[in-house]
Amino acid sequence: MTGKSRRTPAEIEQLVRGFESSGLNRTQFCRQQGLTWGVLNRHLRRMQAASSNGASGNALVAVELAGQKLDTLQAGSGLAVELASGRRITVAAGFDALTLRRMVQVLEAI
Repeated sequence: MTGKSRRTPAEIEQLVRGFESSGLNRTQFCRQQGLTWGVLNRHLRRMQAASSNGASGNALVAVELAGQKLDTLQAGSGLAVELASGRRITVAAGFDALTLRRMVQVLEAI
């Protein structure tokens, strides 16, 4: 009785990169390569996460304001972050750093 041999991570990465240039939809590609749809999706998400953590412009950037406060900051606030989607997070001066850390973790999980 022989079982299926497992693909190495390098082989899976090569398959996932091949999918991107194949022109096939996920189901067609998985059938053609003998790969499960879940494995393909998991590795596509990992590759996307790895590329978004690089220098793609999605990283946080330290900013120092000098002079007048920007209009986007509400009076008395300590920090305001506006996301690309237009959502804004504003934290008052003297905010609880632990609560902010928890909120960021929740937002990153979405």
